[in-house]
Amino acid sequence: MTDGLVIAAPASGSGKTVVTLALLRALAGSGPVASAKLGADYIDPRFHEVASARICPNLDAWAMRPGTIARILNDSTADLLLIEGVMGLFDGPDGAPGSTADLAAALRLPVILVLDVARQGQSVAALARGFSDFRADVEVAGVILNRVGSERHAAMLRTALDAANVRVFGAIPRSTALALPERHLGLVQAAEHPDIDAFLSAAAALIAGAVDLEAIRRVARQITPGEPAPPLPPLGQRIALAADPAFAFAYPHLLSGWRAAGAEILPFSPLADEAPDEAADAVFLPGGYPELHAGRLSANRRFLDGLGAAAERNALIYGECGGFMMLGERLIDADGHAHAMANLVPLTTSFAARQLSLGYREMRHDGALPFPPTLRGHEFHYSTLVTQGAGTPLFEVRDAAGHQLPSAGLRLGRVMGSYLHVIDGAV
Repeated sequence: MTDGLVIAAPASGSGKTVVTLALLRALAGSGPVASAKLGADYIDPRFHEVASARICPNLDAWAMRPGTIARILNDSTADLLLIEGVMGLFDGPDGAPGSTADLAAALRLPVILVLDVARQGQSVAALARGFSDFRADVEVAGVILNRVGSERHAAMLRTALDAANVRVFGAIPRSTALALPERHLGLVQAAEHPDIDAFLSAAAALIAGAVDLEAIRRVARQITPGEPAPPLPPLGQRIALAADPAFAFAYPHLLSGWRAAGAEILPFSPLADEAPDEAADAVFLPGGYPELHAGRLSANRRFLDGLGAAAERNALIYGECGGFMMLGERLIDADGHAHAMANLVPLTTSFAARQLSLGYREMRHDGALPFPPTLRGHEFHYSTLVTQGAGTPLFEVRDAAGHQLPSAGLRLGRVMGSYLHVIDGAV
């Protein structure tokens, strides 16, 4: 069985992602280590995968059924699983369970807090003690101090934390070597980082000298996830999957579930002007960054003609977020330039008129997709819908608190999509 622990923080921006990456690379030398990422995140898991050389699935305490989480965890073959949390330890959807603490409590796994102490002295003890005592069902095993200014600073912090009976696993010095570039949806994708291996090796060396790695291994606890649930049904028997830097946001648990159900996944690259496989009975265009590649995608006739041919043979074509934008008539980039898209549904989207849309969503559909009628998922985009023509909305939508939202998406026959990302069937 696999042992596990949760890496969390009091707030976003504390450095837990880079600390997790460095731990993954540093711990790999003493036994198989893997990771999972909590929340609706497509960017961080790809960095995890480079650090550990293993697939990093997402876990979600709100959007996933307990049995889906169990199925994902049961698939782990590593000795140690590091689960990186999301936002602050107790942050979650409005009015509903779904925080990092909720998952840690459900799995009965210990939590290590990454504390940004760059502007903090002895008050760190009150912060750590408060997080440790806030919920009786959440075990905070200790802390890793991040962005420590000096040895004197570290000694001051350790003395205060020792007095508060808070275990310190390590103190990481402030270093520009532990910074990763960011974009509007988070970190720049791992595949776009020019020196990712060198970065991870340097981060791991720094962590190995600052953190007690063996103590971290020892505090992990055996994972007992429970009974697995069946995955969401596949979109088709042969699924053409757009997979490149423009369409990179596909959840590993969905793809592995479809394969387990007997479906064949056929990746292709729209950026390389590849067409979906002619034998595919379904085409999946995941989210990503089509707005950064709109001119190139617009000129790729083999890809666009192949997508049109799939529609003509009545294959199911499904797009999420960036994939939904690709299905439309035009995409307006950040500079205001309009680019022709696949023209399979009547809509124009714009990245010039930016507006953040963010949150968990519960979606109902009328059988257009081969999924259960009620689904849970997530929305996160800055682009806006400029025009939308005739067609049937794909989803009726509520937020995590159960409030009714406007219907989402568009469907014309077997071509459909929305800004929403499906994660699982409703709990």
